[in-house]
Amino acid sequence: MSKFLGLQNGLRSLLCALVFLPAIGGAQPLRFIALGDMPYGPPDKSYPPYRALIERVNERQPAFTIHVGDIKSGSTLCTDEEFAAQADHFARYRGAVVYTPGDNEWTDCHRANNGGYDPLERLQAVRKTFFHAGRSLGQQPITVENQSTVMPEYASYIENQRWWAGDILFVTLHVVGSNNNFEIRDPKAVNEFFARDQANVAWLRDAFAQADRRGAKALVIAMQADPFDDQAPPPAFSSASGFRRIIGETLVPLAQQWAKPVLLIHGDSHRLVLDNPFRLDKKPVLNVTRLQVPGAQDVRAVEVTVDTASREPWTIRVFGVQP
Repeated sequence: MSKFLGLQNGLRSLLCALVFLPAIGGAQPLRFIALGDMPYGPPDKSYPPYRALIERVNERQPAFTIHVGDIKSGSTLCTDEEFAAQADHFARYRGAVVYTPGDNEWTDCHRANNGGYDPLERLQAVRKTFFHAGRSLGQQPITVENQSTVMPEYASYIENQRWWAGDILFVTLHVVGSNNNFEIRDPKAVNEFFARDQANVAWLRDAFAQADRRGAKALVIAMQADPFDDQAPPPAFSSASGFRRIIGETLVPLAQQWAKPVLLIHGDSHRLVLDNPFRLDKKPVLNVTRLQVPGAQDVRAVEVTVDTASREPWTIRVFGVQP
């Protein structure tokens, strides 16, 4: 059950309580911020409101911020200069910020209006620009583990990260829009997809194993893609879906087996959603909650409070640049 409080013509706040989860003991509530799909558009129009939002984030002094990717729109150039500008934006966060890539940064860069780049070359540029082994971005970075370090067999995937905050494990997965780059007509894209999908599955399985061994009370997973592409959740993911293995065959079964609260945060579709859309064998998996953050022209962020001692572990509040 969820409770929503909103103000329609200004700053809107949303409080959501999920009452179906069992009581769980734990540490003090944790507060962090999630956002994504921004800045979108020409710098003169998109940068000022995004920078103002960063200042609002700084005022709230969260434990850290998670940016779920798409640091540029799908119709702007994938230049090194654009990447440098977004690196400068991450440096404006006075705390720590953890970033996971979106499709606009690399998979879609082959488009003429993106500059006609080789997507795989742009992916390497993203990794070189934004990821550093062992630490996040931001003025006060936190320590993270990277899949490239923890699992040498997946040495390319420095962008897959994880870190602990009290009794909560946080994990990022490199899962992007545009069907996760599963473009059947493009052999290079298909090969890239299968390799990254295997790495993501291994990283997620290990995350659940870590959470179980260390007695985590909750697990938070962040990625860019909306696995439903802003449509009603289907009964099952099809064989043509780039999300079938990582979500339908890995995340949902593991979460159901673990039986503790799991929050999946993503962007991609640019509208606020908080729900429990996942099913297994046609039955809802109620311990998995999905938070889709706003984005694009909706320049707002989501403050998430996690209280693992409560029957209602997830509380969210949306805020923008207006006081």
